[in-house]
Amino acid sequence: MDTVEGKRGDSKALLTLLFRNCSLMLILLLPEKTQECVIAALDRLTALLGIEVFQELFPVILTDNGSEFQYPARMECDEYGEIRTKIFFCNPHSAWQKGMIEKNHEFIRLVIPKGQTLDIYTQVDMTLLMNHINSEARDSLNGCTPFKLSQLLLNVKLHQVLHLEEIAPDEVTLCPELLKK
Repeated sequence: MDTVEGKRGDSKALLTLLFRNCSLMLILLLPEKTQECVIAALDRLTALLGIEVFQELFPVILTDNGSEFQYPARMECDEYGEIRTKIFFCNPHSAWQKGMIEKNHEFIRLVIPKGQTLDIYTQVDMTLLMNHINSEARDSLNGCTPFKLSQLLLNVKLHQVLHLEEIAPDEVTLCPELLKK
């Protein structure tokens, strides 16, 4: 789990979650880059999936020591106190320990260059972006897409509640025109 920021002074940020087994990346738009907003996003995801499916999909979450992740006990438990996951932190200044998610952020930056505002986007925009990124075939997946692998490896309820859809290979767009405002 990580966050992506836009232009300095933006209020919105992106919360990203990556499934290492298939490279599927989730992108959730946060109103602010705060621990309260991260917790609210995890609570929403738990409510959509149900606690059992959340626990199945996210038995552990690895993140960095960012200020938005400084309340691990609340991230680990749902709003009723039931344990939904276990949070682990990378060592300080060791982004390489979660290098796969950092590499996936490059796909976001193809569409939303560093320094560009995120404040103009909605979750619908981020779902579109997420679907295009997850429909891009990868050499690391032997030419398969994260979306196709995720259908085999992950609970299908994730696809349903987050509106994950496959984009045809010739329609995948990973450039700023995808989210032209």
